[in-house]
Parts: sequence; structure tokens; C-alpha cells
Amino acid sequence: MAADRPDERKTTYREAMREAMREALRADDRVFLMGEDVGRYGGCFGVSLGLLEEFGPERIRDAPLSESAFVGAGIGAALSGLRPIVEIMTVNFSLLALDQILNNAATLLHMSGGQLPVPLVIRMTTGAGRQLAAQHSHSLEGWYAHIPGIRVLAPATIEDARYMLAPALADPDPVLIFEHGSLYNAAGEMAPLATTVDLDHAAIRRRGTDISLVTYGGSLPKALEAADELAADGISAEVIDLRTLRPLDGETIAASVTRTHRAVVIDEAWRTGSLAAEVSARIAEESLYELDAPVERVCSAEVPIPYAHLLEQAALPQTADIVAAAHRAVD
Repeated sequence: MAADRPDERKTTYREAMREAMREALRADDRVFLMGEDVGRYGGCFGVSLGLLEEFGPERIRDAPLSESAFVGAGIGAALSGLRPIVEIMTVNFSLLALDQILNNAATLLHMSGGQLPVPLVIRMTTGAGRQLAAQHSHSLEGWYAHIPGIRVLAPATIEDARYMLAPALADPDPVLIFEHGSLYNAAGEMAPLATTVDLDHAAIRRRGTDISLVTYGGSLPKALEAADELAADGISAEVIDLRTLRPLDGETIAASVTRTHRAVVIDEAWRTGSLAAEVSARIAEESLYELDAPVERVCSAEVPIPYAHLLEQAALPQTADIVAAAHRAVD
């Protein structure tokens, strides 16, 4: 378990998420965690391991297998003044609660004339690459980024996993946090000065001058690997981590494209109607005359995510695909 002392900052993405929840539970009696297997089992991906023993069943609540029911209960708790953290096992299963998220959580403040804020945080695992087949592997966060009334976050680093939760809980509106399953085991040193996360701005993870690689979540490590390979070819790639998918930080994207004059957008979701399409459209609207080449998109194949390892890898954006797209834009 990661500690808060500067001399003990080595941790994993999973442990950083757990420590963020532990801190929130200790700091505010209104905070509780609810979801499938979050208690005795420690969470389907082990994120809540040990929290039941520390905080008890009133605050670490195992829920029945009904996403609509326990997300609805979370909305009711938020309306009653509590600060629930609701965990949905995977983004695919969140579709069973879409009515609650779209028609209640996202709309009640508007429909009540500002009288009923819904300070709810919903966490869920997203993404593929772990041979969990089509019902557990899709990247649907772009669907949720389409909905007004909610904030959509995609922590891609250990620091963001650790420090996004506190401002999310402080937000008076519903916040959805998408945790890519491939990142849970990612280990590293926490940045020594990391204490907070700016939810309003994208992060420049690597500076560059020749092309902008724009991505988020589980695709960030691949974009950084691609930037290393491109550097060996004499191409300086800037890597933008969107972090917040709604509202998008268009200013950071536009500023990057203005510097580099080329862009590749990497998105593990399907290409058609994707978040990558939205980013590409914004670049065209705001930075068209800065571009020296068409915007490239690297997305998943337009198929349900396969179970077989080789087929799954073929369906997903890979480092080589990003490098090839960058070369098309630059060469």
C-alpha cells in the first residue's frame, strides 16, 4: 500500500486508487463505497481490498447484481446529502444503468431548476487487451462524454489515479471515472510533488515539435512508446493526455497543433462516432489553417472485441499503428 509520506511514493495504479478511496472515507463520514463484490471480495479488480475490514459494511456495501438498482440507490443517497462512490464492474455492464445515469443523474439538476444537485461518483473499468471477450472489453466512455450534465474522467497515470477522486467527490455534479483495466498493475514512483489534479485541463505528457499525439486512458502508454520510436526516426512527437473527456480541453489541443501542425488522435473506441471523431472535428474547426496534413485517427476495428489473443491485439490500436499514422502525416 502506498503511503502519503514523500519517502514512500512507490506504488501501483490499483494501490493509488485504493489509497484515494481510503483518504476520502477517512476525511468525510458522508462518503461510502457501493457496488458488486466491493466488500468481502475486495473488488473485481482488487481496488477495494481491505477497505471493508477498516470501515465496516455500512460504508463498504456489497450490492446485488443489478446495476440499475444500485446506481439508482447511489443517486438517491447523493440527493440525500451523502457522497457515494458507486463501482460498476465494467463499462459494458453500465449500460444496464444507462437510464439512471442519463435520465436521472445527468438531468435532475436541470429539471429541478437547480434545486437537486447529484454529487455522485461512478467508477468503472473500461478497455480491452486482457482476453475478457466482447461483454467485458469495450471502450464506451465516448458515449458518456456525449451526455450533458456529467463530468467524464479517464486517469491514465498513477498520479491521476491517486488524486482525481477528491475533486470528483467535491464536484456538485455526477462524475464518471473510467479506469482502463490494463493500467491496474502499472507500477512506478509517484511524482514527489503530486497532491492534486487539475480536472479542467489536459496534460502534456511529452513535449514535441513535429506532431501531436492526442489520446487518453489505456492508450497513453502506447502513445508514449510511439513517441520514443518516432524520436529514433528523427520525429519529435508531443503527447497530449486528455484526462477529462467531458468537458474537453480544446485549448490545449489547439495550442499543441499550432506548435506541431500535425495530429494523430488515438482512441481505443470504435472509429465511427467516436471521441476521436469529436477531437478531429474540433481540430478542423479551430486549427484548420495550422495543419500541414490531414488529421490521422487510430482506433479499434469496427468489430466486437474478440476473445482470442491474436485477434484481440489485431483489433486494438497498437504502437506500430500510431507510428505508421505519424509517418503518414509527417513524410
